[in-house]
Amino acid sequence: MTRIINYIKTRKIKSAILAVLLIAYYFCLPEQLFKDPTTTVITSSNNELLGAQIAKDGQWRFPQNDSIPEKFKACIVQFEDEYFYKHPGFNPISIYKALRDNLKSGSVKRGGSTITQQVIRLSRKGQSRTYFEKLKEIILATRLELRESKNKILSYYSSHAPFGGNVVGLDAASWRYFNRSANQLSWAESATLAILPNAPSLIYPGKNQDRLLKKRDRLLKKLLENALIDSLTYKLSIAEGLPQKPYPLPQIAPHLLQRVSKTNHGKRVKTTIDSKLQQRVNYIIKNHYNQLSQNEIYNAAVLVLDVKTRQVLAYVGNTPTDKAHQKDVDIINKPRSTGSILKPFLYAAMLDAGDLLPNTLVADVPTQFGSYNPENYNKTYDGAIPASRALSRSLNVPAVRMLQEFGLDRFHHYLKALQLKDLKYNANHYGLSLILGGAESNLWDLCKSYAALSSTLNHFSETSSEYFTNEFCEPTFLASDNIEFGDKTSDKTLFDAASIYLTYESLKEVNRPESDESWEFFDGSKQVAWKTGTSFGFRDAWAIGTTKDYVVGVWVGNADGEGRPGLVGVQTAAPILFDVFDLLPNSNWFSKPFDEMQEINICKQSGHRTSPNCNTIEQKFIQVSGLKTKPCPYHVLIHVDNNESFQVNASCEDLSNIIHKPWFVLPPLMAYYYKTKNPFYKPLPKFRSDCIGATNASMEFIYPKENNAIFLPKDFDGKTNDLILKIAHSKPESTLFWYIDSTFIGNTKDIHDMAIIPKQGDHTITVVDEFGNEVKRSFEILK
Repeated sequence: MTRIINYIKTRKIKSAILAVLLIAYYFCLPEQLFKDPTTTVITSSNNELLGAQIAKDGQWRFPQNDSIPEKFKACIVQFEDEYFYKHPGFNPISIYKALRDNLKSGSVKRGGSTITQQVIRLSRKGQSRTYFEKLKEIILATRLELRESKNKILSYYSSHAPFGGNVVGLDAASWRYFNRSANQLSWAESATLAILPNAPSLIYPGKNQDRLLKKRDRLLKKLLENALIDSLTYKLSIAEGLPQKPYPLPQIAPHLLQRVSKTNHGKRVKTTIDSKLQQRVNYIIKNHYNQLSQNEIYNAAVLVLDVKTRQVLAYVGNTPTDKAHQKDVDIINKPRSTGSILKPFLYAAMLDAGDLLPNTLVADVPTQFGSYNPENYNKTYDGAIPASRALSRSLNVPAVRMLQEFGLDRFHHYLKALQLKDLKYNANHYGLSLILGGAESNLWDLCKSYAALSSTLNHFSETSSEYFTNEFCEPTFLASDNIEFGDKTSDKTLFDAASIYLTYESLKEVNRPESDESWEFFDGSKQVAWKTGTSFGFRDAWAIGTTKDYVVGVWVGNADGEGRPGLVGVQTAAPILFDVFDLLPNSNWFSKPFDEMQEINICKQSGHRTSPNCNTIEQKFIQVSGLKTKPCPYHVLIHVDNNESFQVNASCEDLSNIIHKPWFVLPPLMAYYYKTKNPFYKPLPKFRSDCIGATNASMEFIYPKENNAIFLPKDFDGKTNDLILKIAHSKPESTLFWYIDSTFIGNTKDIHDMAIIPKQGDHTITVVDEFGNEVKRSFEILK
């Protein structure tokens, strides 16, 4: 140490120069050798290539890969730099031989560069091949050898060497020339790729086959001579043919690649996609597209989520259609009209709030809210129907009436809590049509919401009946992401577990829509809670289903919004849904969340909690919040004679002969439609004629609806058709008196229909029964 200090003191200038040279040598090599744009690459959960997007400079150049297959490593070292593991970055003997031969010939005949030097030359973008440049390469190569390991240097070379055409790097070359990853290449294929960088502009597959074959076989012979392969492997290898032309790179998940590239451009991204499932879903979509396109329906999307991990297992953003039909558009995150797909959330919200029991009867009758007149898909009415059945059959009128009863703002709050990003306006903007497709959402958010509900149930059963604070989190398609569900809590996140479970019990029902179509695509052994939806004008068809383990979402339609006849959820989206579920393992059904439920007596006919007058009672588990619902309002105690033919009272019958009997009674309008679907419905018996009092009666208009604008068509002979007015009365035997604009037009008894031909303009119909009850209805006759 003393000598060094003395040397520096006595030779300050030389020491300073040496120090500057050492510092310059240390910093002469850039921290980042290569700054070329790279291809965006996505792989599956097991590292299979799903797709790649070409680099911005038009080159197929995969991101740096530090993993090099042993076969290629052996081939490239034997072909390019046999002493690679022994030299310090340059090979003096090779340089001497190259210099000797080049001087003799008067031109550059031989390179003599090591792999390390070639890495430096590649990083310097083809500087002129002068002796001064060669000196620079040697200096930089030695610096690189000091900074990086031999394997790292090899990875630089294999990732950035040219392989002919616009193919750069081993990974891209392997897929372009052999249609598989470098790890799957044979010795002959690895040898072929090892010799391509030596003269990429002259020799590449499809050209100069003889020269390429000779070079490859010489390399294989060298591998044999150096005992890197045995004689059998050698014979089999030289028998292999050469690639003739480049293959297109796999495009198994092109729309996911498009989505990933927005935030990870030029990177290699490992996704959560199950490659086998993805390919099979692609095949399903292709088959259905071939059928749907016959009806000019060109687009569809499918998303499959793992409920427990919230990972995306399959992502099909569109069909394999053409550019004219927007094949490159990723539908999964695009806003579309929701149709009926939000109805389960309303049902769950009403259960959760204690406003409803699962089978409570809800009205299904002609309904009008101002100018809004919702109708069921099949244009018919059931009068009254259990709420769960109304959901499973996706009836529109009960849904709108339930929304009106629950509260538009209240339901809007629940939807905002689901984090539906396309729900951008306040509740009044959507109105009651919110439940029938008045709002927009996307397949991603809807599947996310169903997955959150399923996961809530799973977690509630797996823990000590607890919830998680971050249950409604975003799914992920990035393998590097770990979903955090937050902290455990005894408080529900949004819906309680019982409300979700009871909603899913309803969604298990499959006999919808109301037609008699065969349900050939449903495997009854699979228990799936699912819902379809169809937007107004047949523009969007939805089907979303969930099991304990998976959520599958399907959208079908045209990306440009064109509607098509037959574009309904159950006919176009549901078959795809169940084809995909057939690919997934069967799941056990959700465990019943007993801690959020209570078994109580329920009126079998009405679905309400029992009242003293209910005559048919069953025990059912309901959500705890449902305990505050009102008792059955439809069962009343009436007094009938011995034959139960007439109602009687003390004015006309001896008390000993009066039977006190519970009776199921619906309001007139509900009863009018209910009895057409329920032949065993028994209306209240009439009062015996000799009885006094008991005149309670009610009536409602069936037609026209309030403020209807009506056009009266004409027959072929030019005669204007009648307008048929209809009333439902709780005592049909009563006499009703009809007035139009205060003018008496007649009376009816038993059947309360009145035919009139009113003049053009506004009118008011008034009906009075014999007990003095009165109803009015305004309407307009159009010309």
